[in-house]
Amino acid sequence: MKRLYSIFIFLLVYSTNFAQYVEYVNPFIGSSNFGTTNPGALLPRGMVSVTPFNVSGSDINSFDKDSRWWSTPYSSDNTYLTGFSHVNLSGVGCPDLGVIILMPTTGPVKADPKEYGSIMGEQNAKPGYYQTQLKKYNIKAEVSATQRTGISRYTFPKGKSNILLNLGLGLTNETGASLRIVNNQEIEGSRMTGSFCYNDGSERLVYFVARFNKPASEFGAWKKMPEMQAEAAWSKTSGKYKYYKNFMQTMNGRDIGTYFTFNTEANETIIVEVGVSYVSIENARLNLEAESNHFDFEKTKLEASEDWNQILSRIKVEGGTDDQKRIFYTALYHTQIHPNIINDVNGQYPAMESFEIKESKDCNRYTVFSLWDTYRNYHPLMALIYPNEQLDMVRSMIDMYKESGWLPKWELNSRETHVMEGDPAIPVIVDTYMRGLKDFDVETAYEAMYKSATTEGSKNKLRPDIDHYLSHGYVPLQEEFDNSVSHALEYYIADWNLAQFAKDLGKTNDYKKFLKQSQGYKSYFDKETGLLRPKLENGQFLKNFNPDEGENFAPSPGFHEGTAWQYAFCVPHDIKGLSKLMGGNKSFINKLQSVFDNNKFDMANEPDIHYPYLFNFVKGEEWRSQKAVRNLINTYYKNSPDGIPGNDDCGTLSAWLIYSMMGFYPVCPGNPDYALVSPVFDKITIQLDPNYYSGDKFEIVNHKANTTDYLIHKIMWNDRKYDSYFINHNTITKGGKLEFFLKK
Repeated sequence: MKRLYSIFIFLLVYSTNFAQYVEYVNPFIGSSNFGTTNPGALLPRGMVSVTPFNVSGSDINSFDKDSRWWSTPYSSDNTYLTGFSHVNLSGVGCPDLGVIILMPTTGPVKADPKEYGSIMGEQNAKPGYYQTQLKKYNIKAEVSATQRTGISRYTFPKGKSNILLNLGLGLTNETGASLRIVNNQEIEGSRMTGSFCYNDGSERLVYFVARFNKPASEFGAWKKMPEMQAEAAWSKTSGKYKYYKNFMQTMNGRDIGTYFTFNTEANETIIVEVGVSYVSIENARLNLEAESNHFDFEKTKLEASEDWNQILSRIKVEGGTDDQKRIFYTALYHTQIHPNIINDVNGQYPAMESFEIKESKDCNRYTVFSLWDTYRNYHPLMALIYPNEQLDMVRSMIDMYKESGWLPKWELNSRETHVMEGDPAIPVIVDTYMRGLKDFDVETAYEAMYKSATTEGSKNKLRPDIDHYLSHGYVPLQEEFDNSVSHALEYYIADWNLAQFAKDLGKTNDYKKFLKQSQGYKSYFDKETGLLRPKLENGQFLKNFNPDEGENFAPSPGFHEGTAWQYAFCVPHDIKGLSKLMGGNKSFINKLQSVFDNNKFDMANEPDIHYPYLFNFVKGEEWRSQKAVRNLINTYYKNSPDGIPGNDDCGTLSAWLIYSMMGFYPVCPGNPDYALVSPVFDKITIQLDPNYYSGDKFEIVNHKANTTDYLIHKIMWNDRKYDSYFINHNTITKGGKLEFFLKK
């Protein structure tokens, strides 16, 4: 039924005379300029992504066999391909996964990627499909995917053709693998992953089963030898690897792999399907059997395109340039990669922080929660456009608490990586609740939030420096570079959200308590600089304070990945209170404008990405938000590999763009009001989910005389004049039409 429904949607979309949505996606956007996205083939929120792996070097002369310092399996700046990995991360700043790598070659089998890699020819990609030509071998390589399987089609020349499975190569900081050749058409095994951002304790095995569409004429395995043995045994044919022909046993090791050799005719295709699981080899085989199209590559590719069209069709834009449409739909595409499913077709998944196997029966279990980034705008966007998926994400986070005793911070494959700071699951869950999506275990969610907000001492895994915060209202600077102010600012946002949650649940005393805690940011305010300034344990401000310290990710006392300027307005829950501290509206506006005028703003840094919308809080100054947002869109987002201003951070920078091009933005998670600016497109139609919202659709219509117009001189809501530059989530989900009338 799902497939019939998908085909119906596909035909419906196509019949509207609007081009297929997938045609407006450029998967290469963000694959340079540290965007760390990739053009690999995957389905929306798929466990598997089949991705070209080329970060070993731009050519054979610059090849670096240890590619683990890269945070992406693919860079458009490189051309030396060493295979196609099957589990990958997109838009992150640290390495992990990038394993189970297939590579087609011809001629003698070689296990060293420095020897068998090839320069890539022309590349093509669209959602669910990637293709390139391997110049060294004259092999056409094409890949596609289902939710839990990858499929590769290699078109070989006449002669001896090989498909290698390298379990030694990858991005993860963990090593170790196992394999067993089942027969001349099937391989099974596992690969260790983990230690994301070099934090130990997050190891997790990923299991696989690979099948070929025809029997191999020859097969075997290899194992890299220890350095001393390799020197003694070196020869022109073996190098540092020992080969095992017709190997049928289980092999374990750090650098191991298999090869399958075929005698091919000219233009003969060999197809490989790979099933993946984080539970077991048996489940990997189960996933493969359930989702396989029995080596029908074209059918898999078509179904992937249909699934992407269905997902992308939730928002229809009209007008604008082709480049603007491609930038927009690629951003929407990037928001559908993570979080991704980790449960198998039978519902099984690895429990949080243990190796216990659990089963999800009523919803999908999600993984890859980069919450310090995504709580700011990504999850509010999911609540509006994809409410069912957002609810499953919230349920996943609450189940993680039930399994481990704590809500996640930066979760990867059911392990906590302890990356970044704060208590970011709180604003995600509260924001979802405040947007009317309440079908989750509310009492357990509150219990989890209360625990992290009140547990003292080192036992608190989310707020390890909470003691002084609870007793004095701030986190003191203990070491030269300890990110103390950044920690506290995140706690204030979380506590404000928790206060709103407590209020709605009738917990009046808790509401007052956490609301008061959320106001502690005021103790950091330094009248001398007009900024938030690190404080010592004795209550004094840090001496020799330099607000510019921390530029370009340099260390900064009190601030994480940013300067005091990029955290100066990072109290979205109390902008009016901050304005009062700064001396009133005029001083607030001048200080905020100076951030943009003096190049203090960083578009790639999450703590300040809401800044452009803060002018809306002062009547008469809203035009500054309209100008700032439009300038940032035009400056930093492009239809090219460098078209994202930095790490996409699991869709966060893409979510900023989607909102900004549509003309509204959630300034503060937990507050369902959106700030308004001028849209880029002539018309935007958001199809609301009838299972969650009473309205059918939310339309945005943009009236302008020239394409360069961006200043708003009138707003209408459902044909009536609208006098505010904010609109509530619950208003727009009832359905209606928001009209902007623009001028230069």
